[in-house]
Amino acid sequence: MNPALTTLPVSDPAQILRLRDRQYAADLIGAALLHFDLFTWFRDHPGAALSEVCQAFGWGERPADVLLTLCRANGFLTVDNRLTDVGREHLVSGSPWYLGPYYEPIRDSPILQGYLQVLRTGKPANWQAKDDAEDWHASMLSEDFAKGFTELMNCRGLILGQMLARGLTPFLGGRETVLDVGGGSGIYAATLVAAHPSLSATVLEQPPVDRLARSEIDRHGLRDRVEVKSGDMFRDPWPTGRDVVLLSNVLHDWDVPEVRLLLEKSVEALRDGGLLVIHEAFLHDDKTGPLPVAEYSALLMNITQGKCYTASEYADLLEPLGFEVGRYQDTIADRGFLTAVKRAG
Repeated sequence: MNPALTTLPVSDPAQILRLRDRQYAADLIGAALLHFDLFTWFRDHPGAALSEVCQAFGWGERPADVLLTLCRANGFLTVDNRLTDVGREHLVSGSPWYLGPYYEPIRDSPILQGYLQVLRTGKPANWQAKDDAEDWHASMLSEDFAKGFTELMNCRGLILGQMLARGLTPFLGGRETVLDVGGGSGIYAATLVAAHPSLSATVLEQPPVDRLARSEIDRHGLRDRVEVKSGDMFRDPWPTGRDVVLLSNVLHDWDVPEVRLLLEKSVEALRDGGLLVIHEAFLHDDKTGPLPVAEYSALLMNITQGKCYTASEYADLLEPLGFEVGRYQDTIADRGFLTAVKRAG
């Protein structure tokens, strides 16, 4: 087994990841300021609900929710969507301290223009705002793109997976089989079984990522404990009778209908008493932060069909499906996990 899987770092790379994860946030605020004058509208409509904002601007609910969450996390809006002093003094056009002109240089940037598309259509923009690119989901069907993106996620996944494996220790007693859905390179399955010798895992991935995962599993020397099953997680059946289903950095790529479908399929894959693990960057339940997660959600909203969710949003979907939902727990680098146990019957 690759010794790197069990060698833990002593530092937290949160700030390094935050620099990358926040790179789209300024463009989303710029779109709100320069193209919609959002904060002036809030001056005239204090406390407006999300639905009212969507109706006023013709926005989709998903991107509007991400934008308002980012505004609250930055201290521009209160939890009930009223302007703070910062928002009133510096973001309302006509104020003597209005800072809109500071954002003028990015008015026509490709990323900002992509946000206009996302807000108005609810669909993701082109990958990295390239004119000739497809959205992230379509791009992942390309061998070259999938290889590069999987490597990108793999480098982050080692430490995130190690800390997830450590955090899950109290929940894994007596459990033996793990299904890692949409597991990418298999790094989360690999770190989990490396930390817990009683576990074996199956990674469910579609081509061409499945081939990349098999190569990585071989590189880690874990072929005897981690298998890769090829399949589309939405269309194809999942292996059943599993003790654990892991959804690591999967649900944030999808809107609520797709999230609900994946959770329904998790029910079918788990035995009674089985454990569902959702490993993500989570927002606070009141959607006031954390700021790094709100910024990351802005990036996700642009390039995928998803966003970051709160633990309570997941709980609202899980409980009707027969899950007993646990509490959210932090791990490292603004990430954490939520557990849910499938009730018998």
